[in-house]
Amino acid sequence: MMSFDVRPIDKSIAKKLIIKNHYSHKWSSCRYALGLIRENKICGIAIFGYPVGRQVVKSITSLPLKNDAVLELTRLWVADKEGKNTESWFLGKCFRWLKDNTRTKILIAYSDPMAGHVGFIYQATNWWYQGNNTMLVKSFIHIVNGIKYHPRTCVAKFGTTKVEDLCKIDPEYKQIEMPKKHRYLYVLYKKDRKELLQTLKHQLVKYPKNNENMNWGNKNV
Repeated sequence: MMSFDVRPIDKSIAKKLIIKNHYSHKWSSCRYALGLIRENKICGIAIFGYPVGRQVVKSITSLPLKNDAVLELTRLWVADKEGKNTESWFLGKCFRWLKDNTRTKILIAYSDPMAGHVGFIYQATNWWYQGNNTMLVKSFIHIVNGIKYHPRTCVAKFGTTKVEDLCKIDPEYKQIEMPKKHRYLYVLYKKDRKELLQTLKHQLVKYPKNNENMNWGNKNV
């Protein structure tokens, strides 16, 4: 691991590499883009951005938190050819960089069960797990003309996710409630952990081990 360097990289370069290599092939909120670099070649990227939801910061603790005290790990990619423990090592270096260069106190991350993820990398790096019931808003997969569409894809193709509009397009339209994402927290400073544990708005629960019955079977999802 000593041959790697971790440092900020240009956001435009990070965007191209994330769209090309990350499983989502989509860009996201970015305040800091940190690169995993060896011999001047980027072989990993971690993207940290301010949480998109207005209530996310308030949903963490009853303690007052400034908006810049919380960042979301919105994207993480490491080239497959790198060693088994590279992701964990990379995240550890990202934590150190954030402590040295920002006022961040808490990191938040989500794992999407629809992508077959339960957050094993967060478990390996000792994040707190809060289950998958922290999001109050329900989301649905839309089945139009027999094809499953993620809400974003549905809007892009049909301009709407309203049931009445989609029923006009397909009288046999159906929807399936999407499983909620797993939520993880990481507290950067040990001195903050005890107080936060006592004031969390969502209790900590045991790590999930796998996704059961999660076969959505359509590339449009």
